Amino acid sequence: MFTLNSYKNKQTYVKTLPSSELVINPDGSIYHLQIFPEQIADNVIVVGDQARVATISRFFDSVECRVQNREFVTHTGSYRGKRISVVSTGIGTDNLDIVMNELDALVNIDLKTRTIKPDLKSLDIVRIGTSGTIIKEIPVGSFVASSHGLGFDGLLHFYQFTENEREQIILDGILKQLQLPDSINRPYLVEADAALLEKLSPGCILGITATACGFYGPQGRTLRLTPAIADLNERMMGFSMGELRISNFEMETSALYGLSRLLGHRAATVCAIIANRATLDYAEDHKTMIDTLVMNVLDRLSA
Repeated sequence: MFTLNSYKNKQTYVKTLPSSELVINPDGSIYHLQIFPEQIADNVIVVGDQARVATISRFFDSVECRVQNREFVTHTGSYRGKRISVVSTGIGTDNLDIVMNELDALVNIDLKTRTIKPDLKSLDIVRIGTSGTIIKEIPVGSFVASSHGLGFDGLLHFYQFTENEREQIILDGILKQLQLPDSINRPYLVEADAALLEKLSPGCILGITATACGFYGPQGRTLRLTPAIADLNERMMGFSMGELRISNFEMETSALYGLSRLLGHRAATVCAIIANRATLDYAEDHKTMIDTLVMNVLDRLSA
């Protein structure tokens, strides 16, 4: 009798991926993104907000495809001779799990035969986001490039992932500083791709980006509910190791970095700082700021 466990135990010998594991639409497109392999470029920009896809693609010299399914919007086109795709992920690492696995499937799995290709491709994946800093000295309007993703979300614990030696040393220092209760997910830490980060980081502040599994309590916000760790942000502000500090909160980078490494892709995040949690400043209108960041990224990807 064929069971899920028998599939898992024998998957090394399975030549084709079952339809329950690799879900493909009747037209041959990948399930959630609803795009075909030829519609994705080797350079991919991911954004949380689906409206931001058009904000970016309007700078393209040409757009060859526009596809939308649920919160997943994909525009692929050309900027200064470089083919680039922009994909919206929606908010959170759970959505990144969908997007990253399906992007990888589009380039590294033959969707017709359901077999993994013998020669694997690496994508360059850049997240452009908005974020709030916890550091008083980082003003609203700054750009932060994420040297690491610090994941409080728990997603990478569902994969065979282990920090490298450098990451483990930094993570040990963070855990010692934070003194988290056992009820909180054990954080994980993943470095950005060094070459891609170097390409994107000029003009940015480098920092460790904390990826939260929510916007309110997991980022230390109090409305009517009291967070389990009332001084979480203060504890994070107290961490430093050489020049490394935890600089900002958002909700996607740790999954992007972790899944990219596991799948063999290169990833980096740059965020516009639209709020300062320490000074309580907030940028009510940050459109110009985002446009500047988008142009910076496009220029560097196409250089």
